[in-house]
Amino acid sequence: MTVDRVGLAGFLRHRRESLQPEDVGLPRGRRRRAAGLRREEVALLCHMSTDYYMQLERERGPRPSEQMLASIAQGLHLSLDERDHLFRLAGYNAPPRGPADEHISPGLLRVFDRLTDTFAEIVTELGETLRQTRLGVALTGDLTAYRGPARSIGYRWFTDPAARWLYAPEDHPFLSRMFAASLRQLATLRGPGSRAAQLADRLLARSEEFRVVWNDHEVGVHPHDVKRLVHPEVGALELHCQSLVDPDQSHHLFVYTAVPGTESYKRLQLLSAVGPERFAASSRD
Repeated sequence: MTVDRVGLAGFLRHRRESLQPEDVGLPRGRRRRAAGLRREEVALLCHMSTDYYMQLERERGPRPSEQMLASIAQGLHLSLDERDHLFRLAGYNAPPRGPADEHISPGLLRVFDRLTDTFAEIVTELGETLRQTRLGVALTGDLTAYRGPARSIGYRWFTDPAARWLYAPEDHPFLSRMFAASLRQLATLRGPGSRAAQLADRLLARSEEFRVVWNDHEVGVHPHDVKRLVHPEVGALELHCQSLVDPDQSHHLFVYTAVPGTESYKRLQLLSAVGPERFAASSRD
């Protein structure tokens, strides 16, 4: 397949001009004359240089990679059909759809982009964090930085002792059961050869604790209503977790809150003021 540079440039330009800053979580600012988003704003959203993006709209430059196209599709809040069209214009087959697809739907992104003052994250069915708000990073650290199977919190739980330090020690046995039960249900639902089944095989080969709880054949172990964390900056927290589910993509938007007037509520307010920068330093220590 060859690149349709004219079609690609026209599609990108049209999508950019049809979006407003508030549609993608950006401030509008004063003296705005551009129709839609500026090119530098799109480049920021897509994690690329402004010059590279401008070349694409001018029908020039190197052919974008599939990874770059996925970033553009997410930055421009494309629907799945629009994302697939973008890939075909660039000369690639459209990515396969299904539970392994990490493209976040525009509707879920619009909600997420408005949660700038909230502790929130978007997570796949395997517990892989795709997006975090700034305060979400302050609460749990940057969970988007992991690569490979370690992107899954369930995998990290059984293979990396550091994954447990944020959780109340008395909850560790229950969480082990919950992660194993959830993965068992998912591996059965998605079938042999699925990413869930492959993750289970990896854990069976690496973790004695996982083998023990896996052999109990538990399913239906649901999270507690209250999540108990021990934060390095503000101490013990009791948080409620509300979730919004995108059934097409099997993505969850999690929002963490505390009951107003409680000690946890006061500590969350303090954490909001501290921010992720100090948390990052604290977690390194």
